Amino acid sequence: MDAHRLLIFRQIAHSGSIAGAARSLGWTQPAVSQHLRHLERQVGMALVLRRPRGIRLTEAGTVLLRHADAIATRLHAADDDLDALAQLREGTVRLAAFPSASAALVPAAMSLLARRHPGMDVRLREAEPPEALDLLATGEVDLALTFTHAGEHPADHPGLVRAVLGEDPVRLVLPRSHPHAHAAPPDQPVNLRLLSEERWIGGCERCTANLLQTCQDAGFVPDIRHSTDDYVVTQALIARGLGIGLLPQLALDAFRDPGVTVRVAAQLRPRTVHLIHPREADHIPAVRSAVRALHDTVSPRHFDDGGKVLIR
Repeated sequence: MDAHRLLIFRQIAHSGSIAGAARSLGWTQPAVSQHLRHLERQVGMALVLRRPRGIRLTEAGTVLLRHADAIATRLHAADDDLDALAQLREGTVRLAAFPSASAALVPAAMSLLARRHPGMDVRLREAEPPEALDLLATGEVDLALTFTHAGEHPADHPGLVRAVLGEDPVRLVLPRSHPHAHAAPPDQPVNLRLLSEERWIGGCERCTANLLQTCQDAGFVPDIRHSTDDYVVTQALIARGLGIGLLPQLALDAFRDPGVTVRVAAQLRPRTVHLIHPREADHIPAVRSAVRALHDTVSPRHFDDGGKVLIR
């Protein structure tokens, strides 16, 4: 049964005549009559009885009108729902983000989005970059926040759009009692080579690889005694003098143990934060708004002297 003709029949029934339906639809009367004849042939019975002053529904027409009214109601509801999505009165965005971004960056972006579009629903899923990319590939999330360390080259993923959100500085974290914690002005970089005899704390697999490479570039191999991808645990170990480590600024923004001192080191390079989504998501209003909120959360005041965005 042709739904379009069913709605034309509904207009005839509610107008009380073919001529009235033609006026409401802005069509000619013969065109409306032709659609009605086609529908009657499809259902195999008469739907209206034609009278000099209009029409009267047959029993079949009365039954069919109930269904036509229900379909029209559902179509109107669909129009309203789609309009609400287009106007951002509602909509859902599923976001995957690595732990420190989930703690220090995403909540501010979600709050900004809630103020701009109160009806939108943002759902966060914490995931390290490899897992976040898998979630994108399987369609379980719409957006992913990932990062790459200096020297890492992100793999190309067909169908995904990757944008740089900013650079996250990596810092040296020492116990407050460490000789280099206060040996020089805070903005004066510490030479990592002076820490070659220290015990170090590694992180996730990629973070530990970055620690090894950074120390090797400085001329030594670090003695890694502990490994944890939890920046709270890392700082707790450091605060109690059980090692030293490297942490990104986002992690330090999310939590700072009072027993640690954070220093700049000459050999440390920032990691790059990426925002990734499927190419077709560019056409989804809710996703576009979430992307805009994440970019706006990284304020212009976070630019360094070279014009790069620093997330700190």
